[in-house]
Amino acid sequence: MQLIESILADAAAITALRRDIHAHPELCFQEMRTADVIAKALTDWGIPIHRGLGTTGVVAILKNGTSDRAVGLRADIDALPVTERNTFAHASQHPGKMHACGHDGHTAMLLAAAKHLARHRNFDGTVYLIFQPAEEGGGGAREMIKDGLFTLFPMEAVFGAHNWPGMAVGQFSLRSGPCYASSNEFKITLKGKGAHAAMPHLGVDPVPAACAMVQGFQNIISRNKRPIDTGVISVTMIHTGDATNVIPEICVIEGTVRTFTTEVLDLIERRMRVMAESTAEAFECDCEFKFKRNYPPTINHEAETNFARQVLGEVVGPANVQEFEPTMGSEDFSYYLLEKPGCYFMIGNGDGEHREGGHGLGPCMLHNPSYDFNDDLIPLGATAWVRIAEQWLATPR
Repeated sequence: MQLIESILADAAAITALRRDIHAHPELCFQEMRTADVIAKALTDWGIPIHRGLGTTGVVAILKNGTSDRAVGLRADIDALPVTERNTFAHASQHPGKMHACGHDGHTAMLLAAAKHLARHRNFDGTVYLIFQPAEEGGGGAREMIKDGLFTLFPMEAVFGAHNWPGMAVGQFSLRSGPCYASSNEFKITLKGKGAHAAMPHLGVDPVPAACAMVQGFQNIISRNKRPIDTGVISVTMIHTGDATNVIPEICVIEGTVRTFTTEVLDLIERRMRVMAESTAEAFECDCEFKFKRNYPPTINHEAETNFARQVLGEVVGPANVQEFEPTMGSEDFSYYLLEKPGCYFMIGNGDGEHREGGHGLGPCMLHNPSYDFNDDLIPLGATAWVRIAEQWLATPR
């Protein structure tokens, strides 16, 4: 592994900063303290910053030389509404809030890269470091773009990374094309007529309609879309009734839809609407169908992915840069890739053995109350960011 010595020398200090952020998690668009910590570190290192995009976003501006070229590097900064089970010293001090996805580590890696780039400036052009709020459901990337991110800070390409539990430390993975799915949600309200459960003929029961509907949705996946296209419909909530002897008047069905293409998403939404309304009519219920499109699919650009693969291979060796298997999870880095060419890649977080005594039971998985970021990644991730920035700006357009 070709790690940068100055970053290794600063690893302990950046680790302490990471653990401070971990102990004080903040949810989407509420990351005021986190943004203050980031801004203070950058300012102390003499790096100009811009605050306020996407409410709590921070953008650092590193310029050197005379080139007008620019590249963007992004880290997310928000936490999740999860109660942490770990009891080590840097565990969350705020019940119901936790850095269970490693955004504290993503922030630390980019800060370590910022400090090295500011100190050594072995590049000609501009590096924009994007510390983005509200990745976990708030669409912070979208909001920063709406607030003028790419107008105020014009960049040729943008790169992002996420830690990946189960993949060994010292390994990266990436792929061109779709790597994360779109995220969408639905809510279907069925209205019948309440009655005594012993006299169902006097009412209109929405529960059988809901059961038929849930089963029917899987027919869309198996019979309406092409088998080679990827799509998921998951009903995750059904709410109805308050008593065992009462036929309820209302039944609410909610869940998520994931796809890699807009075409498949259009098909699924259309067929779900028709099936919901037709099934409700068949059971003599009224139906309200709501479908909300959240994050689009994350689709890496081929040239930028090949570039990142080459740079990462130089850091850890080509054999340690793997092909990423696409996931039906979602990621709002997708919004950047709709506007700019770029690549989103994974960095191995290990198998959980890095966790100190006091961690909760269970594996070290994302969105798990026993998760913790592996601090051994900080020098590696920061080195990767530095090399991507330096080599992007040094490579002819």
